[in-house]
Amino acid sequence: MTPEQTDRLRLYVDLLKKWQKTINLVGKNTLEDAWDRHILDSAQLSAHIPQHATLLDIGSGAGFPGLVLAILRPDISVTLVESDTRKCVFMQTVARETHCGNVTVLNDRVESVSPQVAYDVISARALASLENLLTLSAPFRTKNPALFCLFLKGKSAEEELSAAQNRFSFEITKYPSHTNPDACLLHLSRIESC
Repeated sequence: MTPEQTDRLRLYVDLLKKWQKTINLVGKNTLEDAWDRHILDSAQLSAHIPQHATLLDIGSGAGFPGLVLAILRPDISVTLVESDTRKCVFMQTVARETHCGNVTVLNDRVESVSPQVAYDVISARALASLENLLTLSAPFRTKNPALFCLFLKGKSAEEELSAAQNRFSFEITKYPSHTNPDACLLHLSRIESC
């Protein structure tokens, strides 16, 4: 992380704290530790994304992890999908204030997004169960069968993996979280419905 990126991410946290007063962007108990809980947690995906990739971040909320990745990786193209209009306005503000030219914000439900772009990577954090995430990503896998998914998961990761394997086959690499000993990053590829 360069000093310039650190400054841009600090501005992001400042905006998060300012907007949190009127919009529920993140859990209140996570706001004081926003750097570790949200910024660094999201940043750990960066090393797993190929150069010049197209990333679709679904259920972006306050922009985690997609907006953090856009700041850290100006070489990638990031599309953020969020159904809450207020959160979309927040993400557009952060993107503008932090000078992210590689970001598109879609104010829509992911189920309604037409897979016109062949995304390389889908990311999500605190959105849905793994089984539901794989269901939501299915139309995008049709557009690009080489697409892979990066999902941050907590204590229930093993249970979610077992449930998802009843409906999907996939290759998985599980990485321990850098920020939470009870969490992990799931890298799923070659995803197919059973």
